[in-house]
Amino acid sequence: MKRLNALAVACALTAVAMPAVAQDASQPANFGSRSLSVGFTPDPHSVQMTAGGSIDASRLGGSCVGKISTAPDFKLTYTAGSLPLVFRTRSGEDTTLVINGPDGRWSCDDDSYGDGDAEVRFNSPQSGVYDVWVGTYGNEPAPANLLITETP
Repeated sequence: MKRLNALAVACALTAVAMPAVAQDASQPANFGSRSLSVGFTPDPHSVQMTAGGSIDASRLGGSCVGKISTAPDFKLTYTAGSLPLVFRTRSGEDTTLVINGPDGRWSCDDDSYGDGDAEVRFNSPQSGVYDVWVGTYGNEPAPANLLITETP
């Protein structure tokens, strides 16, 4: 019985020590999904949405910031070639990008596209699914456009 109690305590401590990620890419994307292949037109592909959410993206670590939702805002299935793949935001508010790429790695940005807009660039993109969250630096949701392009 003592051995079983010790095992239960060890399991509970392990569960507490593991960081929880609230992003759930298995949920349907808030603002749709699309399949694009290298050389897609029109370029850029634009998606209107409401940026933001209740989850602090900084819990993902690295350069991730902003308030994002649980479900991805957009899901892109991409067939790569030799061109770069670039995600940008356009909004009247300060927006951020959080992207989970086909390799499971998180890429994040705040302000690289200038004037409070974000940009994440994949110079040698992989084929597969890109789950995209568009966040807000502040606590309030904001109208935003997600731009997907292959041009610099």
